[in-house]
Amino acid sequence: MAESAPNYLATVAAAYDGVAEVYAELFADVLDRQPLERALLSAFADLTRPLPGPVADLGCGPGYATAHLHRSGLDVFGMDLSPEMIAIARRSHPQLRFEVGTMTALDLSDGILSGALCRYSLIHTPPADIPAILAEIHRVLAPGGHLLLGFLATDEPAAAVHAYDHRVTGAYRWPPDHLTELARQAGLVEVAQLVRAPTDEERGRQAQLLARRPQQT
Repeated sequence: MAESAPNYLATVAAAYDGVAEVYAELFADVLDRQPLERALLSAFADLTRPLPGPVADLGCGPGYATAHLHRSGLDVFGMDLSPEMIAIARRSHPQLRFEVGTMTALDLSDGILSGALCRYSLIHTPPADIPAILAEIHRVLAPGGHLLLGFLATDEPAAAVHAYDHRVTGAYRWPPDHLTELARQAGLVEVAQLVRAPTDEERGRQAQLLARRPQQT
């Protein structure tokens, strides 16, 4: 049975508060070591840049991806559950906006975003709560807006979602097609999907789903 939203959100926030400084140091240059992920971020930036409205980095952590997108020419802000992560992000990138918040109830108007980045920020969410979060992201995306969602993939495409012992707090691995189907049910259309082998510093396959909210007809 999935934890209630307040319980798991508080657990995740406290876990990341406790490791915020170490996490920020470990991952400060992670994108420099991940050319495939940089390429997808570049494509995401190209797709969202012509659209009106800002981009939200949801689950931004210490803000390294937020800053990367800003350097790509996007009007971008970051949001995270962890107050300690947000404090580091504000200190490291004072020119950008960062705020504490949750994807379960985004404090954003309908259709306001040209894009949303969720870079491995849903991995701790109980599977039963994922559809509601995807629906919330769909709500705040403008027609034509894009979502880039990074997650941990199961080793076999047909395997079920399963929990595993993440270094920070409990997390879940997903069959890529399963999460893609949930995005479709939330009203998003798949644009691309990438599943890659882990690097030496990772503990399993990594996946990226690029999806968009269809234009209104």
